[in-house]
Amino acid sequence: MQSVISQRVAQIRQWLEAEQLDALVIPHEDEYLGEYIPEHNERLLWATGFTGSAGAAVIGRDKAAMFVDGRYVVQVRKQVPGEVFEYRHLIEEPPMQWVADHFAAGNKIAVDPRLHSGAWLKRTQQSLDSGLALVLLDTNPIDTLWQDRPAPTLSDARLMGLDFVGQHSRDKRANIAASLQKQKADAVLLTQLDSIAWLLNVRGSDVHCLPVLLSAAILHNDGSVDFFIDQARLPAEFEAHVGEGVRVQAPETLKNSLKALNGKRVLLDPTTSNAWAGQTLRDAGAVIIEGADPCMLPKAAKNPTEVAGMKASHIRDGVAVSKFLAWVDRQVAAGKLLDEATLADQLWQFRIEDPSCTDVSFDTISAAGGNAAMCHYNHNNQPEPGVLQMDNVYLVDSGGQYPDGTTDITRTIAIGNPGDEVKQTFTLVLKGHIALASARFPRGTTGSQLDALARQHLWAHGFDFDHGTGHGVGHFLNVHEGPQRISKVPNPTALLPGMVLSNEPGYYRADAFGIRIENLELVVEVPTEGDMTVLGFESLTRAPIDRRLVDLSLMTDSELAWLNTYHQTVFDVISPSLQGEDLAWLTQATAPLNR
Repeated sequence: MQSVISQRVAQIRQWLEAEQLDALVIPHEDEYLGEYIPEHNERLLWATGFTGSAGAAVIGRDKAAMFVDGRYVVQVRKQVPGEVFEYRHLIEEPPMQWVADHFAAGNKIAVDPRLHSGAWLKRTQQSLDSGLALVLLDTNPIDTLWQDRPAPTLSDARLMGLDFVGQHSRDKRANIAASLQKQKADAVLLTQLDSIAWLLNVRGSDVHCLPVLLSAAILHNDGSVDFFIDQARLPAEFEAHVGEGVRVQAPETLKNSLKALNGKRVLLDPTTSNAWAGQTLRDAGAVIIEGADPCMLPKAAKNPTEVAGMKASHIRDGVAVSKFLAWVDRQVAAGKLLDEATLADQLWQFRIEDPSCTDVSFDTISAAGGNAAMCHYNHNNQPEPGVLQMDNVYLVDSGGQYPDGTTDITRTIAIGNPGDEVKQTFTLVLKGHIALASARFPRGTTGSQLDALARQHLWAHGFDFDHGTGHGVGHFLNVHEGPQRISKVPNPTALLPGMVLSNEPGYYRADAFGIRIENLELVVEVPTEGDMTVLGFESLTRAPIDRRLVDLSLMTDSELAWLNTYHQTVFDVISPSLQGEDLAWLTQATAPLNR
């Protein structure tokens, strides 16, 4: 593979010389700037051999660098040839900082504006004061050089009926159009694939883990839409499904449609849309209004039909996860210490016993022992998967995509009899989880105002975790959905009834063990005797939390009551779907804990 990568870098260098350019920046992005990249858009992988989910490269005429974060320092050395690339830290030394330090004034740095956000381009142009010139490419050289590039996966659109989505596309479009009128905007360019899927009540399977269609859309302030997708991918019933005012356009006509907005006021989200779109609109003489994608907030606050679907899908998902946890316990009892890949594959097999499950909602984190201390661990990125360790824990973070909902659950389970340190920190994590799940807060509260609830018991012992406490989750859409989140980092979005967020505090001790307990929570109104609207959370996830890891001496009576009530609910809703050994396991796993 090293010689193949060397040849590809040499081809890029020939192109740089021919075009009289000095370097090419290759991010791990495609034009949709989404979390997952389809195989045919893995340009960074083609140029470097790197398979990780975050990274970037810069290839100059005589030097090149590969940038990864802390998750990938081992992996990058195995995949990316060190004689071609120097290894740099993505966060501590971002690519453009390295470029500024290693290239001289007057050097021309090529970037593909389709692969960077408008906000990134603006920031970069302002910060590059060393006389370097950014050259925005019309065509990416990798697209020309990549001989055996896979064809895109272009699935047929799946029409989502009102029994799943609860609101007609016509009504969604009217609501967004009204918000455009308030902002005195003529149109908005929609580039987030989940926004388009939500607005038109369609789904697809073009991207691993995400039930979306590769497409773009322009929504006008009269509620009409130009939908850029191949007509052949849409079923005959599409027109009747979306209602009047949706014009299907060939994808390659997007540029001309943007040019036709000259003189119009166009809303554009600079953080989620690519720089090419902004440049094209500006060049055409459109007036750009920078603002958030107007679909994000209404998409995040689920309607009653979507809420009912989320609840139903979590019960079926809980059945699959419980069967898996019961199976793991039986394997360990029989002396079989399985590897992480076998475990992840078996969990998927339990999920697809439900024929409605279409995909995982993200790549399963299946982490044994010390591997669980890496919170974004992926066994596929290792030379070989780890194996369960006796008297330690196994952490599994996974989710499924169902037509009525998206799931995301983490369980940390005892393998044998872990020591007191593991049980203490597990219990501190659980106490934080319960504190957040039990929170009551006024309307207008943001996730960052609640974050400390999940950390307080860890902090009291001098512990913490280095990730957010909660992310938004879509309805048969992205498992990581904005704009709401729960983290230390300030977030201005107030939590609204119908929003779904994860509740996932953790604790990680390097090379020893890792703990995370994650349920999804629904924001609901809570009746009180007071005179203001009070919100709280209702747990959606339905699978046991490992009682064997709870240190009862650290639990208050109310925390114990919460856990026992939660387990009774889990038993009530999933026991009808279990039998035999699985039912016996569930009965034990959800039995009340007493002092």
